Amino acid sequence: MAKRLLVAYGLWALGGPLGLHHIYLGRDSHALLWMLTLGGFGAGWLWDFWHIPGWVATANGVGVARDHGGMVPALSPLRLAGQVTVGMYFGLVAALGLPWVPVLLAQPLAVGLGVQLVSSVGDQTAKAPNILAAAFLASLLFQGRVLAVLPVSLAASVAAQRHRRYKPRGTPLPRLPARLYHLGLACLAFAAPLA
Repeated sequence: MAKRLLVAYGLWALGGPLGLHHIYLGRDSHALLWMLTLGGFGAGWLWDFWHIPGWVATANGVGVARDHGGMVPALSPLRLAGQVTVGMYFGLVAALGLPWVPVLLAQPLAVGLGVQLVSSVGDQTAKAPNILAAAFLASLLFQGRVLAVLPVSLAASVAAQRHRRYKPRGTPLPRLPARLYHLGLACLAFAAPLA
């Protein structure tokens, strides 16, 4: 089904901070990131306004880039800043929401998952085991202190940048109910410790 620009802008205006326009366009990683950070802390939601036409064209298969065949995506300072910020945010949420879980387990896992989520937005991804390994090693160096969330996030983000790649093309999206179920489970896993 062809995606319409007007519908995408309407969803952006009505539920943009919750990622409704990204769900409509089949960008589930981006939608989950927006749900958990309320539109990239507000600034990302506003930034989306200029990118929606390109995303609609991509969702419709118009102007789709060729297969990247082993090429490495260009380094993006904006993506790196997002990885560090979201990694720190997830790490602080884990420290506050899971005080009974050992810090050497909860914090690097949360930071690594936050960095991985930002890494998988759009047509790029990164190797999750490498990101998690860097987060756990940095956490061991800083003995799991709560203030260590910044260096742990930096280490995981550097690992993500080092192991970035393009997503394989042609993987079909699951049906909408399955996608919404997965997004709901991910939001529940994030919000449950805070409740």
